[in-house]
Amino acid sequence: MTHTARSDTPPAPHPAPRRSSRIFPRLVLVLLGAAGLAAWVALRSEGTPPSGPPRPPVPVKTALAERRPVPIRLRAVGTVEADAAVLVKAQVDGQLRRVHFREGDQVARGALLFTIDPRPYEAAVREARARLERDEALAEKAERDIRRYAELAARNSVSADRYEQLLANAKALRATVEADRAALDRALLQHEYCFIRSPLDGVAGLRLVDEGAQIKANDDKGGLVELYRVQPVFVRFAVPQRHLPEIAARRAAGEALAVEAVLPGAGAVPETGRVEFFDPQVDAQTGTVLLKARFENRDRRLWPGQFVQAVLTLTTLPEALVIPAVALQSGQQGDFVYVVTPEATAEPRPVETGPTVDEAVVVRAGLTAGEAVVVEGQIRLTAGARVQVVSP
Repeated sequence: MTHTARSDTPPAPHPAPRRSSRIFPRLVLVLLGAAGLAAWVALRSEGTPPSGPPRPPVPVKTALAERRPVPIRLRAVGTVEADAAVLVKAQVDGQLRRVHFREGDQVARGALLFTIDPRPYEAAVREARARLERDEALAEKAERDIRRYAELAARNSVSADRYEQLLANAKALRATVEADRAALDRALLQHEYCFIRSPLDGVAGLRLVDEGAQIKANDDKGGLVELYRVQPVFVRFAVPQRHLPEIAARRAAGEALAVEAVLPGAGAVPETGRVEFFDPQVDAQTGTVLLKARFENRDRRLWPGQFVQAVLTLTTLPEALVIPAVALQSGQQGDFVYVVTPEATAEPRPVETGPTVDEAVVVRAGLTAGEAVVVEGQIRLTAGARVQVVSP
């Protein structure tokens, strides 16, 4: 009987598949989902906890949009100019004997300012007068001779040549007398020039010579004193060229363009004047137009060379809606303001603005008169935020 040999060694098992690396992530997800579901169920069963107390209202200051006349003004730096500035010079040579004023004095037209030594010119006047008297006497004798010889010439008692010579002599003496009179007038004028008088009503500037100085007539190196007429005065200033058509049209229509001169110093009352002249030629470098305004300057508050702020009133908007300029905010969509609603909430309102005048801005669209706009505290506001008006 044949026996089959059997091995006592058991057969080798097949390797098991590696599944643990795939099962673990799925298990984690299942556990997290279960935890989230449990938390949601707990919240649903217990109710949502409160989010906290409501935010307090934002304190703000407001102003009302109102309708009122708004003047449209242009502001520029102006320079005061004298109505007239005259440099006084001597018209004769001589020694300056006396000065009759003090620097800064108000001098009237015709007032004596300087005296140049008149003695040489007084002598010239006496000489010219004596010459005139001598020649007048000779002329009178020649006239008598002509009358006497005229009767003799009529009776042929004297030659015609002699009579004609007498006529020529008399005519020459008459011309000499006229020349002497002119010389006397010139001498008198030279004597008058020794007393230098003010040609205008004005203010005396710095004295440029002292008593005892030797004066030359019409000296090119300088004069004696400069006088300024300061009543009235003019203010010269420039405005952008885009306003030239309106200025020219109003001037052509005979309308007065009012100008104020604001002096340095807080609280100073401005001087009031009107435009007297505008240069029709535009400055190509600055793109501006030159204007000159006349001021009566009755109180003498404006002085030549002084800088002032010139305020030109172009026109007046009769019923413009205005708000304080500080209420205006800028955003990505343009200008806007915060309006306080009847429910005491902040509403951002886009607006269309016009010119800004004296810390107020004209609103052309977006607001109505009587609405309250926020002028302080805007930085803490958002749309719909509750507000508390602390200072309307």
